[in-house]
Amino acid sequence: MLPVLSEEVVRHRIARRIAMEFEDGDVVNLGIGIPTLVSDHIPEGVRVIFQTENGVVGAGPKPPEDDLRFIGAGGRCLSVIPGGALIASDFSFGLIRGGHLDATVLGALQVDQEGNLANWWIPGKLVPGMGGAMDLVTGAKHVIVATTHTTKKGQPKLVKKCSLPLTGAKVVSLVVTEYALFRFVDGQMVLEEIAPGVTEEDLKGVTEAEYVTSSNLSIMKGCDEEQN
Repeated sequence: MLPVLSEEVVRHRIARRIAMEFEDGDVVNLGIGIPTLVSDHIPEGVRVIFQTENGVVGAGPKPPEDDLRFIGAGGRCLSVIPGGALIASDFSFGLIRGGHLDATVLGALQVDQEGNLANWWIPGKLVPGMGGAMDLVTGAKHVIVATTHTTKKGQPKLVKKCSLPLTGAKVVSLVVTEYALFRFVDGQMVLEEIAPGVTEEDLKGVTEAEYVTSSNLSIMKGCDEEQN
């Protein structure tokens, strides 16, 4: 049986693990939702340059008190680190489309076993479009997905084939959920880490996608830092 986790633990577990993926000096874009929390968990001694679609290079964590002068693309107040800059939107998208981002972290509605991503259109909802997501998944060197393992109705988000309109085809590098970490290696979905208290049998019960298990399967990093 899968462990019952609070929403706060789920969100920060995912964000904390993703924050461990970056190297000093990486330039990273964070999407809305869980991805915005990643900047709060960067390990000490690692300097990541966060870029926002609306024109901040060097975005920092959410300040203790909201400062409406600095707001990210998702509407969350942010700080600007020393040396940061505010740039025009066209310059910002030039960085994205020009391949200057080391990674982008995005949420997902569906990810399939081929690395396809669907994250912008919810059936029955009116939406203006996918925004900058299509630019991000094609321009960034690595596409990292931060998502709960299932929908609120308990349906798998990791599927055999996306049924929703795609944001990008075969673009996903890494998926982190509250239960596991999957990496795409040579076009194959590989389970590399599994959360404490979760068995592979549990995981298969909530994962439709077919994947292989790494011979070096380990416990998900960062879970020992959680405060329930």
